[in-house]
Amino acid sequence: MTQTTLLQTPSPLQLAERAALRDDPLRFGVGARLTIAVMSDRYADIILGALAAADTADLIVETGDVSTFLGGDETALLRCLTDVTSAIAGTRAHASISILLSRGCPGEVECALPGGAGPRAVEPPTGRDTGRYASAEWALYPLADEVTAGVEPDHMRDIHAAIDLSKDNGTFRGSAHFVTRLEGDAGRILETVVAGWTLVGRSVQHVTSHLTLSLNSPSHAHVDA
Repeated sequence: MTQTTLLQTPSPLQLAERAALRDDPLRFGVGARLTIAVMSDRYADIILGALAAADTADLIVETGDVSTFLGGDETALLRCLTDVTSAIAGTRAHASISILLSRGCPGEVECALPGGAGPRAVEPPTGRDTGRYASAEWALYPLADEVTAGVEPDHMRDIHAAIDLSKDNGTFRGSAHFVTRLEGDAGRILETVVAGWTLVGRSVQHVTSHLTLSLNSPSHAHVDA
């Protein structure tokens, strides 16, 4: 006995709903989690001051005892992350900033994206120089497990494309265990990471990325301020 599986074609209403999901960054689950550690007895004032001074227009901001959640579109996220990082670096205190970026997760708290919602295709945002040096470790995870628009999932293809972007803009410094090493202006590092995450997100629905920035480290003494 042969069993035949019928593939259902999405209705116009379903297609319209999927497009609406992709166009709404909050419903699509575009956001970041930000954790800041400052090696100073003034750490609370420094962290809260940097968060308060950042431009959070068009973003949802929720600060807890572990991390701060930022929800909104890619341009607003990059702007806010750059503001916070620049403010922390400007204190001259040694600090570490960990950033988790995520988009298109089917298990988001306020949405349940169908697996076939499809990728969110937007132009990568442009960053800015901060005048503050940083070193960083970066990892990118395209969580693709199905063929989209006839393209087979290929994690390493997408990861290497993002790494090539970091080489093109001069922030790439080398490969290490499980991460890519980035160095340079903190703003350009953030631009690299958000751009790579956004570009991969044009062909993969669910993409996450981790970045750890080191600011004002004693190891950076050789770098001009």
